[in-house]
Amino acid sequence: MNIKYRYTSEFPGWEKAPEFLLQLMQKYNSKKMLEIGSGANPTLTPKTVSSLGIQYTTNDLSGEELLKASTIYSTWEADLCTPNIAKTHSEKYQLIFSRMVNEHIKDGETYYKNLYDLLEPEGITVHCFSTLYALPFLVNRMFPEKFTDTLLNFFNPRDRYQHEKFPAYYSWSRGPSMKSIKKFEALGFEVIEYVGFFGHGYYRKKMPLLDNLEQKKAHWLVKNPIPALTSYAYIILKKRN
Repeated sequence: MNIKYRYTSEFPGWEKAPEFLLQLMQKYNSKKMLEIGSGANPTLTPKTVSSLGIQYTTNDLSGEELLKASTIYSTWEADLCTPNIAKTHSEKYQLIFSRMVNEHIKDGETYYKNLYDLLEPEGITVHCFSTLYALPFLVNRMFPEKFTDTLLNFFNPRDRYQHEKFPAYYSWSRGPSMKSIKKFEALGFEVIEYVGFFGHGYYRKKMPLLDNLEQKKAHWLVKNPIPALTSYAYIILKKRN
């Protein structure tokens, strides 16, 4: 088990995601993969998928979004929090991936049980997500959606058509504590790697002095890690035989 702590600029859940996913596929020799919550825009482009000759399934709750996806992808409309949904699905995967999805999952236990059942033996599931106890995410979890929408528009205004805000529940979305690790192991996973990231950029545009304090705190925490105070994490889990 490899547990590490890094600064948020190294987090692979955003622009670095395609490179990160390609490295995973190469390392684990994965030719059959599922990306959760990717809809019409999976992490790897149609050109990349075609050149690699892999089977790539994109999943979403919205059938309308999946209809927009390139025909190079297989599609699966499903809510992975539905109990036992994996048992009725005919496909198994060598690699299951998600980015910035797991914080929106209501029932982490059911979700990860389904992922376990969807994997081939020795299969890998990898997830990049925000974690609960960083202050912006704690506020997002505790306060009404209308209030947190207003805060997001103030601190991080964006094109809501392209980047809508969805309710976040943070079920099982935590930094790499032993409590979290034991939950995954209890389902039958081996925790290969669990990396926590400190810091965030929500204060940068509107409150630079507070942002400066946040960055100093983050750099201190990388050297003196407290798992509960991570802002983001990624985890690599392996299905045991």
